[in-house]
Amino acid sequence: MTRVIITAVVGMILSAGIGYLLLPILRALKAGQSIREVGPTWHNKKAGTPMMGGLMFIFAAILCLVGNLVAGVMENKTVLYVLGLALCFGLVGFLDDFFKLKYKRNLGLTSIQKALLQMAVSALYLYILYQQDVLVTRLYIPFFKTVTGEINLFVYLFFAMFVMVGCVNAVNLTDGVDGLCGTVTIPVMIFFTAAAVAQEQYDLALLPAALAGGLIAYLFYNWHPAKVFMGDTGSLFLGGVICALAFALNMPIILILIGFVYICETLSVILQVGYFKLTHGKRLFKMSPIHHHFEMCGWKEVKIVVVFSLVSALMCVLAWFGIN
Repeated sequence: MTRVIITAVVGMILSAGIGYLLLPILRALKAGQSIREVGPTWHNKKAGTPMMGGLMFIFAAILCLVGNLVAGVMENKTVLYVLGLALCFGLVGFLDDFFKLKYKRNLGLTSIQKALLQMAVSALYLYILYQQDVLVTRLYIPFFKTVTGEINLFVYLFFAMFVMVGCVNAVNLTDGVDGLCGTVTIPVMIFFTAAAVAQEQYDLALLPAALAGGLIAYLFYNWHPAKVFMGDTGSLFLGGVICALAFALNMPIILILIGFVYICETLSVILQVGYFKLTHGKRLFKMSPIHHHFEMCGWKEVKIVVVFSLVSALMCVLAWFGIN
């Protein structure tokens, strides 16, 4: 447990230090964000804010795990598979960010390109877990303290890929207001740290612990008004960590609770698009994802961040009681 706490503190220090060095480099490279043409008009002033700031907590997490590995105190290598998956998702996000910067537009990879890459990465991760006898084709049901019977492998893999790709993109949608994705995700990382410790999988607790600390440091740079954005590099990496941990700990259904905010963001987009098509031009929300709806209703960015993060924290507490 002491090692987990130390890792969280070191993750925060490393993330802060990396951010201090990274920000001038991103500015020198003119790695500025392009603002969505259909977004709130007042977001236009954010154009040019450096992106790819997610690299600070990504590198911090990698260094924390490498440090534990070199020290010879890591026995469960599953955490390395989790990190590998997250890095692959982060790479997809990096490519997306790179093309945005190269072509000076808000669209990088196409939706089909991202979906195919994400499905391929998810399938590879699930295959590795299955080969290492880590993947369990039974679903743990929170609160009922029970598990389902064995599910057909191919059915389970299809379900798992759907959940993973959906989870990653849901986290990505949440990154639309200064500080939002980071603050919403901190309670999720704390939950996974506690859940891994409760299962006595201390090595698996190291990554979410490092990221909890890393995200706290990141918020010093991303809190409104943001000096840097995490970009798809950071948000897809975080989504990868979340879904990978859920399956590594054999509790994917818990994502409904701890990912409540992410799910609401995604559903708001789906409902908005569906309602728009059904009514031939009418809108259910003033703007989607839903954090933009609250912005259009007059909420300040800080208020949105505080309320959404409190909801995330409360749902994580509820999830904790669901598994204990």
